[in-house]
Amino acid sequence: METPDANRGTGDGRSSGPSSEAATRGSATDEEPESSQSENPGEEEAGERSTGGTTGRSSGVHVGGETTLGTIETGPRGDQQEPLAVEVEGVTKQFGDGEDSVTAVDGVSLEVSQGAIVGLLGHNGAGKTTLIKSVLGTVLPDEGSIKVQGIDVRDDPRAAFAHVDAMLEGARNDYWRLTVRENLRYFATISGVRPDAVEERHDRLLEQLELADEADTAVRDLSRGMKQKVSLASALAGGADVVFLDEPTLGLDVESSRVLQTELRRLAEEQNITVLLSSHDMDVVETVCDRVVIMSEGQIVADGTVEQLLESGEPSGIRVASPDLSTSAVATLRDRFDVTAVESRPRGASLEMAVGGEEIYELFASLREAGIDLEQIDTVEPDLEDVLVERTNIRRGTGQ
Repeated sequence: METPDANRGTGDGRSSGPSSEAATRGSATDEEPESSQSENPGEEEAGERSTGGTTGRSSGVHVGGETTLGTIETGPRGDQQEPLAVEVEGVTKQFGDGEDSVTAVDGVSLEVSQGAIVGLLGHNGAGKTTLIKSVLGTVLPDEGSIKVQGIDVRDDPRAAFAHVDAMLEGARNDYWRLTVRENLRYFATISGVRPDAVEERHDRLLEQLELADEADTAVRDLSRGMKQKVSLASALAGGADVVFLDEPTLGLDVESSRVLQTELRRLAEEQNITVLLSSHDMDVVETVCDRVVIMSEGQIVADGTVEQLLESGEPSGIRVASPDLSTSAVATLRDRFDVTAVESRPRGASLEMAVGGEEIYELFASLREAGIDLEQIDTVEPDLEDVLVERTNIRRGTGQ
């Protein structure tokens, strides 16, 4: 089955005429292959782009209004800074009027270097989706400016969105009646790229995402995890160099998730593709992202590398181990302190407790009174989820 307009094009790999489809796919229907994308197409400029070598990527840590810039070395030209793929300056978006109005994004400024993988985190309602949709052109901000590859999206949306594609969680990102390969060809076509010119790219994506054996299978016959991988392949089919991924590992088993994570890193490092990733899977974010941006109540409350954010977090408690920690002793400690984890051992147990300040002295006094001799005491360092909770709680005024 041939995909729509699959053979139209010119010798340079670009379509002979502009498509009416935009780079961002929403819900697809099975009745006819008509995309539900926004009407800000940028297909004319699309094509298989040459991205050059990998260079250093700008990063920084921003906590409480201050940003300290650093550089992540990723290649032989690490002494040079990548150009900016995305620039967001003072973007504000409000929904509704009067007392019922909601400010979803409040004066957000953000710069993302070419070739970086940036994780966007925050609780539901933090403003992540509105910010992403503002960059994609599906939501028009009330204030501020947005540039993609140096092109203002208001001044020249076609040229700006030629560089962009997205995989949105909760949306039907592919056409289930088409085969896997037909989906790749179709979405390359509506991005303004002649499918035959990027056939090698498609073959490579199919192999690397372990879809080659299902290339001629209708998407509707695939498992949920396989459909998720088809969505990612389709987002990359046209050669976009800025990709937005919303919950890209949702529905994937552990092995498939690792394959996808490896592929994302390869795309960023070898092809210099910029990825903005939103996920609730902290392990994915820690593994894949060069930089993490945390939002709360429409504003950025933290921005830095994973290492910088972890170092900025407060210790989440202590871990103690003793052969004297019997079942009854553990039960007594549970009554007095916030015991978050218990690990039984051949002799005794190990406990993690969310205690700090004066509580630590009270804990040690209780252990001494009970005649418990400790053989191990450790500080429990925060993970990314702890930092997320800490920073968003501070923003809401409920933190320390």
